[in-house]
Amino acid sequence: MKIEFFGAARTVTGSKHLITLEDGKKILLDCGMFQGMGKETDPLNRHFGFEPSEISALVLSHAHIDHSGLIPRLVNEGFKGKIYCTEATYDLCEIMLQDSARIQEADTVFLNKKRVAKGLPRLKPLYSVKDVDACLKHFEKRPFAQEFRIFTDVHCTFTDNGHILGSAAVLLRVIEENKETKIAFTGDIGRYGSPLMNDPKPFPQADILLCESTYGNRLHEKPEDSTQELLEIVLETCVQNKGRLIIPAFSLGRTQELVYTLNNLSLSGKLPPIKIYVDSPLSYSATNIVRKHLECLNEHVRETAKTDPDPFGFEQLIYITDKKDSQALNEHNEPCVIISASGMAEAGRIRHHIRHSIAHAKNTILLVGYAEPHSLGGQLRAGRAEVKIFGELFPVRAKVKIIESYSAHGDYNDMLKYLSCQDASQIKHVFLVHGEYETQKEWKKKLHEAGYRNIDIPEKNDHFIFY
Repeated sequence: MKIEFFGAARTVTGSKHLITLEDGKKILLDCGMFQGMGKETDPLNRHFGFEPSEISALVLSHAHIDHSGLIPRLVNEGFKGKIYCTEATYDLCEIMLQDSARIQEADTVFLNKKRVAKGLPRLKPLYSVKDVDACLKHFEKRPFAQEFRIFTDVHCTFTDNGHILGSAAVLLRVIEENKETKIAFTGDIGRYGSPLMNDPKPFPQADILLCESTYGNRLHEKPEDSTQELLEIVLETCVQNKGRLIIPAFSLGRTQELVYTLNNLSLSGKLPPIKIYVDSPLSYSATNIVRKHLECLNEHVRETAKTDPDPFGFEQLIYITDKKDSQALNEHNEPCVIISASGMAEAGRIRHHIRHSIAHAKNTILLVGYAEPHSLGGQLRAGRAEVKIFGELFPVRAKVKIIESYSAHGDYNDMLKYLSCQDASQIKHVFLVHGEYETQKEWKKKLHEAGYRNIDIPEKNDHFIFY
């Protein structure tokens, strides 16, 4: 058996891990898009590093684009196998991949105008909406906590890892030459005590562990502290400074958590009478899917839904889907909150909102989750005095604030608690993925202290052979 790493290796995007069995079958764990890698991003997304037609099956941990975003391109380039995921993940991929295709097409048109003016060749999107429709035919939905067969000697179980709606850890049970090997891929590990999601569930004992490490060196604030901090930022920006609060947020997970928090502040009478815009067609669609899958959310949300007809909607909240309505937001200066995708501010409408707000000191840009260092969100996190948006430099005069606790990724205490279901002495090898290298080195030390051995931090294209 061979395990190869083609993405999310010493970085947090492009999740792709390939398992090749003795009989030649190849199982791909995730097929994510690289995001926020600067000039390297496009080449990384255009070249997999392996032949798509040789992949026998794909197992998808969840719907976030850095885990699912290259599936349409994989199918377009020859993949013919099945794609296994949970039911909620399928529902989300249906809208998220279509949205990804539309954003690529729109951004490519915008960028090509500038490229043509400079005498540069035109770019092509990675895939089209038609490619998305074709790839969806390969999906097979499977429930949590029920083992299913991928091949005669390969079985799989999904367990809820509490990250986002439908997200799962993956356990593969592989039998080769009468020997059983259990490979666990944590996917992205959620938080305990999340305002929305269930706590991560224990997963069966593994022999080989692929573990995420996004916040392997960090502790989050308590959720109740972040609610008060959000309210204070809204009051300071929109009431005191008469400015606009711009929040880049992933359309799935982060947006719904923010809306749910603002809904509770509204119900308690603490939210000032300003308009809250969620400017993203995808966020609107994703929220409808969240409403459909309340069974995936925690007991508190389900109880709230019994008395509040819509935990993700209130009088001041306006969902915007039409492009003209989105553009109109930047033509007036009334105090408001704008939540828009993407979370790293790398694509979509959020870049336009930041572009129109960043040079004015009365405004605030609030970052509520991880952003790859090269991304626009990452540059703002780093305190850059000026940033480039659509090829034009802008001074950063708006306040830039950060609330870490809205992250859907667990901190190192969450991850250690999650892994406590494992007997570390039985795990023969650990691979740390989905994290920045310096963070992974610190997470590796914590895992050593917890009794884990044979821990590697693979680089892109690294491979490991097991006999």
